[in-house]
Amino acid sequence: MKIVMLGAPGAGKGTQAKRIAEKYEIPHVSTGDILRANVKGATELGKKAKEFMDQGLLVPDELVIDMLMDRIAQPDCTKGYILDGFPRTIPQAESLDAALEKQGDKLDYAIDVDVPDENIVKRMGGRRACLGCGATYHVVFNPTKEEGVCDVCGEKLILRDDDKPETVQKRLDVYHDQTQPLIDFYKNAGILKTVDGTMEMDRVFEEIVQILGA
Repeated sequence: MKIVMLGAPGAGKGTQAKRIAEKYEIPHVSTGDILRANVKGATELGKKAKEFMDQGLLVPDELVIDMLMDRIAQPDCTKGYILDGFPRTIPQAESLDAALEKQGDKLDYAIDVDVPDENIVKRMGGRRACLGCGATYHVVFNPTKEEGVCDVCGEKLILRDDDKPETVQKRLDVYHDQTQPLIDFYKNAGILKTVDGTMEMDRVFEEIVQILGA
C-alpha cells in the first residue's frame, strides 16, 4: 500500500497521514524528516544536501528522490508507506514515478483531502499558540477555558504570523499554482481518490479507510 497524500496547507492531510500510518502499520514518510536525518547523520546524500542548504539554496529534486528511494528501501517499508510533502510539482511526480518504475514499483493511491480556501483561511485564522509552552488551541474547535490564556501554563496566546489570513492566502495561492496540477496528474494515472476534508476529522478518516479497505 503505497500512498501519496495531497491537500492544501491546513487541509489536515498530515493528521490523516499519521492515522493511516498507525492503522495500517506503515511508515509516515516526510521528506523534511528524511532530509534532516541525512544531514544529521552526515550520510553521503546528507553532505551533498547540506552544501545546497548552507548556500540558502533548495535541495535539488534528484537528491531528494535519492534520499526518498533510500528511505523506502528500508525494511519497515515492505508493507508500504505514506508520502507527505512530496511530490509538490509535476516534474517531481514524474521523477518519482520513473525512480519507482526502475525498481518495478509504483504508487497505489493519491489521496486528496479537499477543503475550500475559505474554510482553510477560517480554520487557520482561528489557531492560537502559547509563547510560554508551545501549546496550540483553536478558538472554535479547541478553545481554552479562559479566552486568550493558555490552559497549561497561564501565558498569553497569540495568532502566529503564519496563521494570519493574508499569509494563509499567499500559501494557498502557491499551492494552487504548483501543487494543484498534481491532482490532474494522478487522476490521469487512475490512482486519485478525493475525500471531503470539511467533515469532522474522524469522518474523513473513515472515508479514507473505506477507500483503502479495512
